[in-house]
Amino acid sequence: MIKVEELSKEFGSLKAVAGISFHVTEGEIFGLLGPNGAGKTTTIKMLTTLLKPTSGGAIVAGYDIKKEPNNVRKSIGIVFQDPSLDDELTGRENLEFHAILYNISKQQRNSKISEVLKLVELEDKADTLVKFYSGGMKRRLEIGRGLIHEPKVLFLDEPTVGLDPQTRRHIWEYIKKLNETSKVTLILTTHYIEEADYLCNRVAIVDHGKLVALNTPKALKDKLGGDVISLRTNGDTEKLHASLKSTKWVRSMSSHDSTLDLTVEEGEKRIPALMAIAERHNVKVDSVSLHKPSLEDVFIHYTGKSIREEEGSSMDAMRAHRRAWSGRR
Repeated sequence: MIKVEELSKEFGSLKAVAGISFHVTEGEIFGLLGPNGAGKTTTIKMLTTLLKPTSGGAIVAGYDIKKEPNNVRKSIGIVFQDPSLDDELTGRENLEFHAILYNISKQQRNSKISEVLKLVELEDKADTLVKFYSGGMKRRLEIGRGLIHEPKVLFLDEPTVGLDPQTRRHIWEYIKKLNETSKVTLILTTHYIEEADYLCNRVAIVDHGKLVALNTPKALKDKLGGDVISLRTNGDTEKLHASLKSTKWVRSMSSHDSTLDLTVEEGEKRIPALMAIAERHNVKVDSVSLHKPSLEDVFIHYTGKSIREEEGSSMDAMRAHRRAWSGRR
């Protein structure tokens, strides 16, 4: 359904997307995982023809994004990261306006709007002004609006950002149900680790505009293998990291947030040895935890930082670049 080849986008000296390649099969829920500023949204904007690539290209629903942008637009639906509903219209009116833009006949509009309202469970709120909707209701209406012209691919850009955990979980269940019933191909961008793990058939981890890992969530976690031991120190994480570099039973290590994460075999047996090494190097360990690899551990393994750290640093870098670029203009 989607084939991406060496897709790149540059804004001045900033390489927002640096030559990524991947494919998405029909009916798949495919996730782009990474912090804000990693290149996820820029990739989506290129695939939906809102941005022109600097180099490379992509085929979406059988159409070239550079040569056939109008056909691409007719074949896709989009749920934007930022709210895009008209609060002064009702839910029904928002759907009707969108249907008119896609040249759906009046007879078809009425039946399609009723079908979509039922699908997103908003039949009883159809004639209520959107400004009185909850955050979750607005998100469901936006998803329904993106489906009204029966697209082959639906792009969801951070679909649950800003929602409370309970509403977010409800949207997850709805997305899964939507994929099962409509068989539409879903492309999901998110910086919520648990969202990608729960929803996606496959996940691509994007870091600084590059694709650093791509597989099913299970395969990515299995690739790390062993157990993960997390040691929170009093600030001497790097000192402990250096002292463990030559330890044969440590498969991999990464430091973040004053915490050292180690992937090891038989983790419960290694904790006493780790505590002894820390004591020998005068490193105070405040806490120890042991768990099987998670998608967060995968992210740390490939990027060297937790997704929360990456989100902050990427946003700071993006803001600095934008200020500098605006000054040049």
